Amino acid sequence: MALATQQHKTSAATEPGISTQPTPERFFNAINAHQQTAAMKAAVELEIFTAIAEGNATAPAIAGRCRVAERGARILCDFLAIHGFLSKQGERYSNAPDAELFLNHHSPAYIGGAIEFLLTSHLRQAHGELTEAVRRGGTAIGQGTLEPENPDWVKFAKAMAPLVGMPAQMMAAELRKGGESRKVLDIAAGHGMFGIAVALQNPAAHIYAADWKNVLEVAQQNAANAGISSRYHVLPGSAFETDFGRDFDLVLIPNFLHHFDIPACTRFLGKAHASLQSGGRAAIAEFIPNPDRISPPTTAAFSMMMLATTPAGDAYTLAEYEQMLHNAGFSRSELSIDMGLNRLLIAYK
Repeated sequence: MALATQQHKTSAATEPGISTQPTPERFFNAINAHQQTAAMKAAVELEIFTAIAEGNATAPAIAGRCRVAERGARILCDFLAIHGFLSKQGERYSNAPDAELFLNHHSPAYIGGAIEFLLTSHLRQAHGELTEAVRRGGTAIGQGTLEPENPDWVKFAKAMAPLVGMPAQMMAAELRKGGESRKVLDIAAGHGMFGIAVALQNPAAHIYAADWKNVLEVAQQNAANAGISSRYHVLPGSAFETDFGRDFDLVLIPNFLHHFDIPACTRFLGKAHASLQSGGRAAIAEFIPNPDRISPPTTAAFSMMMLATTPAGDAYTLAEYEQMLHNAGFSRSELSIDMGLNRLLIAYK
């Protein structure tokens, strides 16, 4: 919407007699952005996108399928159309391509369940106290998401697995090009999908998953569902304190380092380095913004999540990761494939 507004202002500037004075529109849009969050939550909970995918194209039909008031369906669908999640022709609605793929419950790529983690009261409270977080330079609610045995990570493990299924397969396929893996350490395994994908593409691989005990129960169930229980082992506890053992040929570090400051990341990478056999690799999946720290927009904006929810985490640039890896003892590192919002960085012992 802001882009459309900017385009309108740009085109208006070329027309004589049309004012190009600043307006408060972007301010009001930003202040009221919570309405878009609430609308998306309601649409997912009510299965609006699924109803439309099933052929319910008008407000009365959507209302009947979703068991809501017709007025409520019309206003919600119009709002979703304003923000680009739906299209509207006359009185008929259709899903935007991304909504059809990711928010239709019948799609194998459905990710609507992610709201169970992304909208937990803990995360919303952390962002509600952002002013204080900015003053402190870190979360205003204790340790934020880093509290030991945090139950929110169980919600994460259950809700986010569908979202990472494809990136996990991409990572596993890319790593397979460097040779077969047999002993693999999966750090902050969560749902376990990254390690499971490696196990499925490396039939001799044994996966050692490190995370909190309550979270690993979810990973173990996913491993059982994938038929690899006999090759799936758990290492419960803090990743900074757990004894990983030695002689791994591959260490997976997906979306973990951004929770900590650079000294802590470097110490942890040193521990990962020590766990690897000679010639072993560490595969890091992370949000890696450009050096300007404001692009790509969604990747760069992840630093705000870290400010609100962690004491010292950040979205680090490639140069920062390269320096951390060098200081941790890795001989070299290379930026590999894009995996949606994440990029894959491979480091070699």
